Amino acid sequence: MGEANADCSRGGAGGERGGEVQGVGEMPPTKKITKKIKKGKKKSKDGKLKVARVRGAPPALPPELRALDTEWWYTFLNKQQTELEHVVPTDEGEAFRHFFRTSRSTFDYICSIVREDLISRPPSGLINIEGRLLSVEKQVAIAMRRLASGDSQVSVGIAFGVGQSTVSQVTWRFIESMEDRARHHLSWPDQDRLEEIKAVLEEVYGLPNCCGGVDGTHVTMTLPAVESSEDWCDHAKNYSMFLQGVVDDQMRFIDIVTGWPGSMTFSRLMKYSGFFKLCEAGERLNGSVKVSAEGAEIREYVAGDSCYPLLPWLMTPYEGKNLSAPLQNFNVRQKAARLLGTNALARLKGSWRILHKVMWRPDKNKLPSIILVCCLLHNILIDCHDELLPSVELPEHHDTGYTRENCEQVDPNGKVMRESITAHLQHLEASKYLTY
Repeated sequence: MGEANADCSRGGAGGERGGEVQGVGEMPPTKKITKKIKKGKKKSKDGKLKVARVRGAPPALPPELRALDTEWWYTFLNKQQTELEHVVPTDEGEAFRHFFRTSRSTFDYICSIVREDLISRPPSGLINIEGRLLSVEKQVAIAMRRLASGDSQVSVGIAFGVGQSTVSQVTWRFIESMEDRARHHLSWPDQDRLEEIKAVLEEVYGLPNCCGGVDGTHVTMTLPAVESSEDWCDHAKNYSMFLQGVVDDQMRFIDIVTGWPGSMTFSRLMKYSGFFKLCEAGERLNGSVKVSAEGAEIREYVAGDSCYPLLPWLMTPYEGKNLSAPLQNFNVRQKAARLLGTNALARLKGSWRILHKVMWRPDKNKLPSIILVCCLLHNILIDCHDELLPSVELPEHHDTGYTRENCEQVDPNGKVMRESITAHLQHLEASKYLTY
């Protein structure tokens, strides 16, 4: 595959419920992860220093690893071209991106993240039909194809010439390693980065001090009869798990919460999230305050749909008919910002179709890890400047079949904030006309 040289330097995801993942680096009470993100340097068995990277692209591979395995790719591609000729792009690079969502260089970068784990702790029986041990590249390809396509383990196994159990083992080992070693790709931005986000959103949408958008989606599944309960049955009569994501100006996830049943409302999920608790405690969205032309203070906030409560740090649209021009102006700009979250979830579920299809009897304690790793892969694509093929985009909304109930909760301070932003935008509109 060549040297892993992608620059992916920007940075975890911080009733009954499954193994919840919420916040940035915050793990659920029902599923504690004892592994720690490895930092600094450590010695290998041969006494040489190895750098366990937390941020930045990996250094160049040593010579013995540069001739990476590509045989699996051409075997896989030829098989797909024979069986799926009408959907496989003719360009080899596009074909690779079609099946695995990434360029070859980004794929090599992902291999570099998990290589040590997949070599040092290989599951038993990882051999293909020729009797050879699976290479790291082929293991990563199997796992990423499973996540990207959402196809059954049997189908993925047939495509790669391995058994169903091998697909299961490889995919879960990949998820464990990514969850441990790639969390730096999903983190709350430092203040310098937040200032960049706010500057972009103000320039593009005119919204002062906006730090991104928030939205949620359902990951649907079937459950065995013994595990089926009303807790997991949502209002669309599906069994599902919720995912809430906060995203920045580039649709990068900067906070997620998942693991909670889809029967919850959006507002209730928000209130249970670590993000909510940090914001309410003044430990997040607590950066510099902007003073409007009228002298009002506008603090940092994110934009969300009317299914969320109106809070000082969460701006929702005005409801009702026959709204005045200033209120309509606010709604137009606010909608553009909150759609960052909506579009990010559509891209996530379009890229990693395992989250878009109905999952067959998943382990509810493992499903949050699968969701987290898909979010990490989503961010890695952005960090590595990978463009998705148009065919990957979802043709419809990421949460088809679901309706949203408006949240009636209005915090008085949130109402004042929204009015201050509305007045600020009205002043900008008036100033713009005066300059003509």
